[in-house]
Amino acid sequence: MGKPNFSDEFKRDAVAQITERGYAVAELSQRLGVITHSLYAWKRQFAKVATGDTGKDAEIRQLKRELARVTKERDILKKVTAYFARDAK
Repeated sequence: MGKPNFSDEFKRDAVAQITERGYAVAELSQRLGVITHSLYAWKRQFAKVATGDTGKDAEIRQLKRELARVTKERDILKKVTAYFARDAK
């Protein structure tokens, strides 16, 4: 059984899920069926391409990740609240 070949688009999307959306590498590894070592290697590979990032760009990416996480948490809490409100009637 040979080593699977992934397209650059697939690799960039996987790295974007880690860096921009804030997914954990281990979680993404299981979901995509890729070993964590490969994900870290792709992250390093595409970080070299994206050199020239300023501190503001890094802060914006970090804030976007945090916003996505908080939005997801809020949506979950809304669903839980609606569920328990329905049962209370």
